[in-house]
This record gives sequence, structure tokens and C-alpha cells, in this order.
Amino acid sequence: MDMRILAPTGALGAGFDTAALDRGVAAGPHVIACDAGSTDSGPAALGSGTPKLSAQAVTRDLRLLLKARDALQVPLIIGSCGTSGRDAGVDWVAGLARTIAAENNLHFKLGLIYSDQPAERLQHLYDEGRIRPLANAPVIERKLFERSHTVAMMGVEPLQELLRDGYDVILAGRASDTALFAALPHLNGADPGLTWHMAKTIECGAACAIPPDANGLLVTLRDDHFDVTTLADGSRLTPRSVAAHTLYENADPFHIAEPSGTLDTTHATYEAVDERTVRVRGSRYIEADGYTNKLEGAELVGYQTVIVGGVRDKVVIERLPKLLPMAKKYFDAKILDVFDGRVDPDTIDINYRLYGTGTVLAGTEPTPLQPQELGVLITVTAPDQGTAHAISTFVAHASSHLPIPEHDGLVSTLAYPYSPPEMDRGPLYRFTLNHVATGVTPTELFRTTTEEV
Repeated sequence: MDMRILAPTGALGAGFDTAALDRGVAAGPHVIACDAGSTDSGPAALGSGTPKLSAQAVTRDLRLLLKARDALQVPLIIGSCGTSGRDAGVDWVAGLARTIAAENNLHFKLGLIYSDQPAERLQHLYDEGRIRPLANAPVIERKLFERSHTVAMMGVEPLQELLRDGYDVILAGRASDTALFAALPHLNGADPGLTWHMAKTIECGAACAIPPDANGLLVTLRDDHFDVTTLADGSRLTPRSVAAHTLYENADPFHIAEPSGTLDTTHATYEAVDERTVRVRGSRYIEADGYTNKLEGAELVGYQTVIVGGVRDKVVIERLPKLLPMAKKYFDAKILDVFDGRVDPDTIDINYRLYGTGTVLAGTEPTPLQPQELGVLITVTAPDQGTAHAISTFVAHASSHLPIPEHDGLVSTLAYPYSPPEMDRGPLYRFTLNHVATGVTPTELFRTTTEEV
């Protein structure tokens, strides 16, 4: 076994150096694989179907990868298209690929794998008790599936069906990041422990390099170890940096769950081959008793207007935590008055985040802070954008003149960097699911279409 896998970047559209890509291509990889999405950025991409990264950025990266694939005549696999892996994201990236192919006289067999889940299917699984919560998952009820957009996360198997049939370019919906890199090695009988650990190491491109960047990594997978090499100039790998990547997005760095089982890195060893290459041995893979697919969902919860302000007055900074609960009561009464009872204050959320007093840690700051300046982010969330904006206008006005007992007369409490200060942020989404579908076959939640490009 001597298989080379190229991960050109951590996210399609994040960008990478062409020189780094050229080094990877020159090594003659057997497959190029790239992740295009994640839930890291929050629920908006899944809820709205709008990709995080621009068409221009994605097209630039995709063009280079399609040309590299054509030169090598190896498969190109891209997963979680359009950030969320929604069907719309797969179709979006496929449209870009067709345009690039026409402009550059490229020809390939294209396979598309869709991962959207219809509400009826999810309700059926729910009724049969086959949707199981993961740790800290929200409580769900049957009607949730009608208002939530849900995708299932695929493992290697749907990808392998297309690889077996000789498809050159595979654009997949929501996929386990690691499955993109593990699919072909598994087909060729590679050791599963090494394969899944290799895939985990390179899923984010050179994120485990020093310094971390958006460039790529090359893996050489052999019978009893794999070598991972960084491709960019000025970049290096160490045993510690490679081992540390098992902490990324995992509560337990030694046991990493996949749809078909668990990667166990307890006895893995990491050895520096040179400044750019680390050798890994000793990982193993434990097959699960039953196959599961993770479910991810997001729903629209309202529309939001934001106000950004700041204050440097020490007295105001000290008073704000006490004044804001009083402001909430004032705004509830104001909403009833202004809208003549047509808007229920309970449907409106007015939130103040005071940056400089421990907001990022949400009240768990270990050391009391005494800021000289305070950044204030005000969000107004309502069932529609017009209502959110209307309420934000008097929230902004009142917040700039909060009553300060230590000051006589009218004072300015918040300074706004923009005029007008109210900025409509648009729809707001929330995650609805952190669950798995149980008792499923590896491919039944996904559908595939193919074409010649």
C-alpha cells in the first residue's frame, strides 16, 4: 500500500497558494479531496441556503482543482457544498463546475450526492424512535421537522458508490469531513485506523501546520503508518501540531466518532521525519454495533436589527448593568404604546452585549474587569424586519440618553459610530438538531444523480 491523498485547502473558497498546490500535484496524488462547509459559522447557511464564501472565491479555487484533476486524471471529491451541504449548495457548486468546464474545455463524469431530508421521512424515523439525541442536544418534537431545514451527514459509502463507477468529480451534500479523504483508501483495502486518522489530520488542510494557514497537506498512506507533509513555503509540521488536531471539534481527542464507528488514537505515535513531515502509527478503528447518520437542522426564528455603540464614561460603565433591566421594562411599555397593542412584547427580544466586561465568556470571567471603555452591541429581534427596525429606532434613541443619577440633567450615555445607528441584519436562524438517525443503511438517506460534463 502506497497511496497519496491531496488536501489542497481546508475549505473550498478559503484560498491557497498555487505554488503549494503545484507541489501537491507534482507528488502524483491518487485523489484530491476538499471540504466546502461546516456548522462552525453558525446556522445561517443551513437555514437560508446561502453559502458563506462568495461565488468568486469558490470559483477561483474550484477552477484550479478541476484543472489539477484533469492533469492527473484522478478523482476530485468535494463535500458539504455551499457551506451547509443543502441540495441548493450542491446545485450551486455544480453550476460553477459546468461553467468552468465550458470555459476551459474540461470534460469529466460528474456525480452529485444530495443530503436534504424531507419532513415526512424524519417524522417516520421519529415515530419509530430512531432519532437519538447526542450530548447536549435540544429536546425536539414531531412538528419541528416541518419548519426546520435538515440535512443528514454522509459517511464514505455514498462517495464510494460513485468512485466504484469511475466518476471523476464528486460534489456531495453534507458529509463527514473525514469521509472525503477516507473513501478511496477504504476501497483499496487500507488499514481503517490509519485511514480515519489520516483523514482527520488533513480535513482542515494546513490547519495543523505552523503557522496554520489555508494551504494544503499531502499524505502518503502505507500499510503500517502514514506520512503527512505540509506544502506551503515557510510552513512546517511537528508531532505536537499534528497530534493536537485531534482536539479540533472533539470533546475527546482519543475517540472520534464517525457514522460507522470510532477512531481510537489512544496508542498513536507521532514522529518527525523532517521539518515538513510527520509520521503517524498505531491508530485503530472500532466498528460500531449499528450505523448512524448525524442530522443537522436549522430554522428561522425572526428578523434582527443591530446597533453598535460605545462608552468611555466610567460612571456610565458602572451603571449600565443596573440600568439595562430597567430599560427592558420601559421598552415593553413603549412597544405596547407605539403599536397600540398589536405587537406583544414577549415576541420581541432586546439584548445588550457589553464587550469589555466578560461578554465572550458569558458571565464566567474569572477575574473582575474594570474596563476604561465598553463596546455595546444591541440586537432587536422580532417576527418581521419592519417591526425589528421600528423598535430599534427608539431603543437606539433611549440607549443614548439613559438616566444616570450621578449626572444632573440629560447626558449622552452611548456613542454611535454610524448614522443612522440602526442596521438591519436580516433573518435570524437557530440550530434545531444535534441528533443521529439510527437503524439506517449507509446510503438510504441520500440520493445521487450523474451526468457527463
